[in-house]
Amino acid sequence: MAKKEEKKVKKEGSYGADQISVLEGLEPVRRRPGMYIGSTGIDGLHHLIWEIFDNSRDEAMGGFCDRIEVTMLPDNSVRVVDNGRGIPVDIHAKTKVSALETVMTTLHAGGKFGGDDSGYKVSGGLHGVGASVVNALSIYTKAEVHKDGGKYVQEYSQGKKKAAVKKVGSSKEHGTIISFRPDEEIFKQVTFDWDTVVAHLRQQAYLVKGLRIDIIDARQWDPITGGKGKSSDYDNAFWFRELEIEVPSTTFYFEGGLVSLVKFYNKAEKPIHSSVFYVDKEVDGVGVEVALQYVDNFSSDIIPFANNIHNPEGGTHITGFKTALTRVINTYGKKNNLIKEADGGFTGDDVLEGLTAVVSVKLREIQFEGQTKAKLGSTEAQGAVATAFGESFSAFLEENPDEAKSMISKSLLALRARKAAKAAKDSILRKGALEGMTLPGKLADCQVKDAESGELFIVEGDSAGGTAKMGRDRKTQAILPLRGKILNVERARLDRMLGSEQIKNLVIAMGTSIGDTFDLEKMRYHKIILATDADVDGAHIRTLILTLMYRYFRPVLDAGYVYIAQPPLFKIKIGKEISYAYTDEERDKILGKDAPSLEDLLTESANEEGSEEVEEEESEEISKNQTVKTKQQSNKIHIQRYKGLGEMNSDELWETTMDPKTRILKQVSVVDAEDANKVFDMLMGSEVPPRKSFITSHAKMANLDI
Repeated sequence: MAKKEEKKVKKEGSYGADQISVLEGLEPVRRRPGMYIGSTGIDGLHHLIWEIFDNSRDEAMGGFCDRIEVTMLPDNSVRVVDNGRGIPVDIHAKTKVSALETVMTTLHAGGKFGGDDSGYKVSGGLHGVGASVVNALSIYTKAEVHKDGGKYVQEYSQGKKKAAVKKVGSSKEHGTIISFRPDEEIFKQVTFDWDTVVAHLRQQAYLVKGLRIDIIDARQWDPITGGKGKSSDYDNAFWFRELEIEVPSTTFYFEGGLVSLVKFYNKAEKPIHSSVFYVDKEVDGVGVEVALQYVDNFSSDIIPFANNIHNPEGGTHITGFKTALTRVINTYGKKNNLIKEADGGFTGDDVLEGLTAVVSVKLREIQFEGQTKAKLGSTEAQGAVATAFGESFSAFLEENPDEAKSMISKSLLALRARKAAKAAKDSILRKGALEGMTLPGKLADCQVKDAESGELFIVEGDSAGGTAKMGRDRKTQAILPLRGKILNVERARLDRMLGSEQIKNLVIAMGTSIGDTFDLEKMRYHKIILATDADVDGAHIRTLILTLMYRYFRPVLDAGYVYIAQPPLFKIKIGKEISYAYTDEERDKILGKDAPSLEDLLTESANEEGSEEVEEEESEEISKNQTVKTKQQSNKIHIQRYKGLGEMNSDELWETTMDPKTRILKQVSVVDAEDANKVFDMLMGSEVPPRKSFITSHAKMANLDI
């Protein structure tokens, strides 16, 4: 008996050749799309456009193309056109099929591998997976090549060809058209965001001088009744714009390159020196381009690119840039007696304050950390940037003493503020909460010590704080009420900021410290939940807190620890049944189409308990503080509009806003750090004209709570 059982175990646990899976073609991409495009969410969806666009952009970087067109079409498909050389269509010697088919259906195939005799000197897509990955993750793809007087077409579905490459006619054009429709089996949501596409392609236009980029939103266009843009015309058109269809579109073309890009980023800022520093050099085969300008601000914004691919996580080129920047400014300041001996030397953070810079490198053999190219790993970039930028920036300071003095003065202010902030931090946090100091008096802490289970609700005012303390789960939920509006940290340095009692309480409650001593590992709660009132003041307080988080606790945002509570706007009681509505649309759905108007039904919260029930036929006029019994319904309807959390009793607050089983939370994330930085600068900074312009231009979009 024992032997039979032993044999059975061995059979079930066997591991042989028949258990080895071999994925052919593009099947690995469909099995693990995140390995190739980062995610199957909205970022991964847009990454499909970037992959196809990058191939066309590489043609432009090589001098073979000066126009690219990106069109979003009604069926959620995207069409990318360039006037480059066109993907080769002749038979590939190794694969024995057309080179076009090889590029579109084979991983690691392209004109960017072959050394000096390859198709590209500099390229962003060196992994050779861009077009094939997009093809694999699309339900339909069409490649159209105009080359050597001919027009060639091949179609695909989920990465598999439908037929061989076919010549379908003659053509006077030259270039490539790739159309693709993302597969809804792969992506959670197939809706491209216009603003995201425009922002990314605008950036690319700055990076390639003389390149024209047209972006067209034809999603509302009807190809059947579109007049001059009928489907047959669309099928035959090379440039979509030539159809002259009246749809939203924009065109980017810049001759200024990185200098124009820095000015664009600083358009809402006040520069402290007039000219933008710029260098374009090649060191040991690495092309280095850097543009920078200091502005009257406390934050810094460094935008890195490698072969025109944006690297949000930086990399070796940024390390070289920061090293050279710190060294050059320190050397110049000490040499010209602008730095006193008592001040010591500048740190990297000192020289970064108020800096806007774009760092772009171009390498023949490039290494990224991952297919999404978020971080540059090529070691030679560090030394090349440090040398090229360091030498040129040093010469710039020598040749422009007034501008150099302005930069040094800016860094000196940062240095002295850093020392003042350190003194303030030492006095406040030396014996902080984690070292025995009592937590803030207004903080009602939770019982659990496990940060992953702990939640900190930041609420507006003592009234809401009292209700939240009574309604919470004491085991996992802590409550910190804030008194009024906290300091706008966009306009204050760290030393002044730590003088604010409200901010000091929040820093101690979180446990991470702040500034150069910040430590995410010491975070006391993995959910920071902002619970403010649903009015203008509540929105302002929430914005002030988010500004604090973005400027001084960015890793907390990046870790996904910050949330916004969504309390209901309405409490609706129909007979004995109670419902909560979080939007006007939900309210109307609960009431139904035959329900009385909100003007007749709205009950002021202050008069909720004293409302008098009146039959509709017994009164000609229904006041707002009364409960109504309608002719259409036998049940009485009672609506309460919440203006603040303090209006709820503890049970209501728990059920709607705090109970993990029923509440709605919005997680705060930073999708695009550069755009977020500009928004915070504009809305919370000291420059009034950009803020006024924004408010004026977006006034009609405001949802006023009157």
